[in-house]
Amino acid sequence: MKKVLLTSTAVALTAGWASAGDMSMSGAIKLTYGSFGTGTVAGAATDDFTSEADLDIAATSTGGGLTMTGTLELDEGGAAAGPVSISSGALTFTYDNNDIGALALAGPDGEDDNYGDYSVAFSAGGIGVTYVKDQDSSDNSVAVSYAAGALTLSLTALDESAAASGGVAAAGNPTTITAAGSQTTTIGATYVTGPYTIAISGDDAADQDWDASVAMASGDTTITVAADETEMMSVGIAYTAGNMTVGARQEFNNAAGTDDETEFNLSYTEGALTFGAAYDSGQNGSFGDEAELVVSAGYTDGDVTIAAKGTDQDEMEVSVTFAF
Repeated sequence: MKKVLLTSTAVALTAGWASAGDMSMSGAIKLTYGSFGTGTVAGAATDDFTSEADLDIAATSTGGGLTMTGTLELDEGGAAAGPVSISSGALTFTYDNNDIGALALAGPDGEDDNYGDYSVAFSAGGIGVTYVKDQDSSDNSVAVSYAAGALTLSLTALDESAAASGGVAAAGNPTTITAAGSQTTTIGATYVTGPYTIAISGDDAADQDWDASVAMASGDTTITVAADETEMMSVGIAYTAGNMTVGARQEFNNAAGTDDETEFNLSYTEGALTFGAAYDSGQNGSFGDEAELVVSAGYTDGDVTIAAKGTDQDEMEVSVTFAF
């Protein structure tokens, strides 16, 4: 994608303060034919053309030891402000209304919708701390991590309202209910020794979720064995050979009322041409990119990309995208 540098200036603000700013633009025009759904929601009953046009204007300014960045996003739906961040050394403040991760709900299409409004992040000396808050509900998340050599430790404390801990996002902000919700603390650890990566995590929720896995890498092959609190065990393998990557995973569910699941994926790249196929028996009945079987192909020549994909739900989509 080409980016056009528009200006670089220095403007005196007050005594001892100066601002140097850079601005760039990038965008894309896309024409699509087909009807693809999302998650649990099927696409339109009739295939048709749709078009999209996106233009992002990004700006960065520095002065007094601070750096500020922001983005104006223009598309067929109108104009919107993108994330705005202010950073100084190891500290960064970011505001992006209802679009900060760490706070998320299951949306009406079965996909997660972020609803955090701002975050404060600190990173130095192997220590990372990130605080995320939603202004409407006062829901918040605090994540702390520490890395030293082969060992990484993490702790996340999540405080959600009743609306957030209970359910599906509705129109507008989904967290206006502030009745007693849930507080969950999750701890985790990862250790790397030779070809092995060992990871464990667990929380203090009512059902006491936990996960444990061991991955072994040998040349182009990685084998992973995992288990969790639902009595699910899985074995996965990933293999890369030249332009091709293949992965497979089998879940064995011992809990009553659950089924075993099988996953596999294949991707191949040859110059400008790409091909992919993914199957997940656990996604039976889903639509779009989350369908049980998704097959895709694409070709990129400079700023032009032609892509096609289809699913086991008789969905089809073909698109042409011009980036600039």
